[in-house]
Amino acid sequence: MGITSVDICNAADALKGFVGFNRKLDKYIVRFSEDSFGMDVPDDSIRPTCEFVWAEKSGQVMSLSRECLRILAEQNVNDRLNLGDVLQVYLRRTDLPEIVAERRRL
Repeated sequence: MGITSVDICNAADALKGFVGFNRKLDKYIVRFSEDSFGMDVPDDSIRPTCEFVWAEKSGQVMSLSRECLRILAEQNVNDRLNLGDVLQVYLRRTDLPEIVAERRRL
């Protein structure tokens, strides 16, 4: 059974946790409570991971960013994030363009 773009989009929307930009470390970090980031992460940079991975193209058209998924994968908490096999395959398939979809923010 193959993996479809719908499977990949659904997996992206099922990601858990939050992402915020840590100014002190100069990188994005993952937490599993919105309140656990500390003072080095501005409140306006904190987003649910399921929104962090989608980059706005125009209006409601967004692309599923491999770069943002890599940032999450580098955190080494794939199980807690729910970053499973479907998204891992999407990350590896750089020979295919990023998924572009019309979607509403969750």
